[in-house]
Amino acid sequence: MGKFGVRVYGLGAILLGIVGLVWADFAMQWQPVPKDIPLRLPLAYLSAAALLLAGAAVQARRSAAFGAAALAIMYLAWVLLLHAPRVAGHPSNIGAWNGVAEISALAAAGVAGFASLSTHPRAAGLSRAGQLIFGLCPLVFGLAHFAYADFTASMAPAWIPPNQLFWAYVTGACHLAAGLAILSGVHAKLAARLLSVMFAGFVVLLHAPRVLADPASRLEWTMVAIALGLTGAAWTVADTIANRGRA
Repeated sequence: MGKFGVRVYGLGAILLGIVGLVWADFAMQWQPVPKDIPLRLPLAYLSAAALLLAGAAVQARRSAAFGAAALAIMYLAWVLLLHAPRVAGHPSNIGAWNGVAEISALAAAGVAGFASLSTHPRAAGLSRAGQLIFGLCPLVFGLAHFAYADFTASMAPAWIPPNQLFWAYVTGACHLAAGLAILSGVHAKLAARLLSVMFAGFVVLLHAPRVLADPASRLEWTMVAIALGLTGAAWTVADTIANRGRA
């Protein structure tokens, strides 16, 4: 398996961990831990350190599979313990589902990455499961882009023609197309690659300039970390699809 995608995926976790350590807190709405939970501060430090260490483990050949598995487990815990209750309480809220999808995409990429990096006897099944779960997530992203088109448009750089709302709808449609391609297997590798390129575009054109404009903003740093992680996640899934095609 190519290492580029999984390393970028790990870099997203490293940055997210650094942000957590600097601000001594969890990852905001992406990790919605209740304010009144006992031992919240030490748990926040522990979570941030775990992200940092697992992301670093992904960068080394010998520990890459372990790091990917650790990140998959952590992100899955966020989904089950933190996001699922929100969806259960508001099942028609696409915003709640979008939170599930973002972290589920990271968890799924960790599963697929682990399967491709390890000699686990069920690696093929784990890889396919990771791909399918990941494929569901862009569908939610696309629906969120359409449901919250005005908010999505406000994130797009105003200098890119023709207008911000146009790009909100275009990127929403691209998410839907990518998800359907990955799930159906029709040009799935290409779709995952292009999805990664789009996420990378978000990092470079949307999030990085916002961080530079407001380097003290915890929100902006968290968003760029999540976007970076998703960039690597999509490329990792594309790599696993390519490997499956050669099997």
